[in-house]
Amino acid sequence: MSGSTLVDAGPLVAFLNRGDAHHRWARRQLERLHPPLLTCEAVLAEACDLLRRHPGGVPALLTVVDRGLVSVGFHLDEHVRRVAELMDRYADVPMSLADACLVRMSELSPGSPVLTLDPAFRAYRRLGRQTIPLIIP
Repeated sequence: MSGSTLVDAGPLVAFLNRGDAHHRWARRQLERLHPPLLTCEAVLAEACDLLRRHPGGVPALLTVVDRGLVSVGFHLDEHVRRVAELMDRYADVPMSLADACLVRMSELSPGSPVLTLDPAFRAYRRLGRQTIPLIIP
């Protein structure tokens, strides 16, 4: 996982939805980053939910995965305790499962930035007090 960019649902949705306020930003980011971007199934589920109202959105997202531009690089069953700890620690935010998985992925790959639109990532910390490198507008 080392050195790869981790991607959240927001930039994926913005990239695929031309009407999204962050579409141009997301497109620029995804064009300059080297695939595959890594994510987790919780992020893909969140993105699918957000794209279901946009004709062709979900198939387009799955095509991005099928073409290897985005890859699932995380298995929750191997990290469920740590993910649960993170969700408990940030219960006041509240932290989603997708966010907790991305924070855990960041712990496992400290050189990997998280591509996100979610300002909550500015507050999240990995391994206690370490800030997470972000690519965020």
